Amino acid sequence: MSAEDPNAGEDADAEEEEDIRYFVRIGQTDLDGTKSVERALTELNGIGHRAARIIAQKADVDRRAVFGKLDDDVIERVVERVENFADDVPEWMTNHQKDYFTGETTHETGNDLQLTRRQDINRMKMIDSYRGVRHKRGQKVRGQRTKSTGRTEGTIGVNVEAIKEEQAEDAAAEDDE
Repeated sequence: MSAEDPNAGEDADAEEEEDIRYFVRIGQTDLDGTKSVERALTELNGIGHRAARIIAQKADVDRRAVFGKLDDDVIERVVERVENFADDVPEWMTNHQKDYFTGETTHETGNDLQLTRRQDINRMKMIDSYRGVRHKRGQKVRGQRTKSTGRTEGTIGVNVEAIKEEQAEDAAAEDDE
């Protein structure tokens, strides 16, 4: 082996590192290009591990491939699958079934998901549905018990030390009299 061989290997590694895109933009979100396709897609609001796996499968991409090393056309296929996710999966797997006004089933991601959820909650509050009333009052909405959990007030349990101090002060005051 000559002295040039180790340097040549390092140059190849350096070129490999330079070919990576550290940020890949989908929608209004920058995804980490150093992560696998499946892991990077989960950074999008509305996309979990299961959805990311399905998107990678439908786009014919290895889910373990580094996202930043993919070609532009492959990334474009992934973006297309994210945008058309509701067409690829059953209705029960989408996050916004049967829209109130249009009746369409969609899968929202990013800021659209947050906006849609906020609008749905505000609509429930306005029409005074049971869930809307629970949201207004800050109560649990999905039927959980409220007697012992979810208490938000600042009431703290009995402070034994403070009681003992008060009793000691009272006893000292009685002794002085």
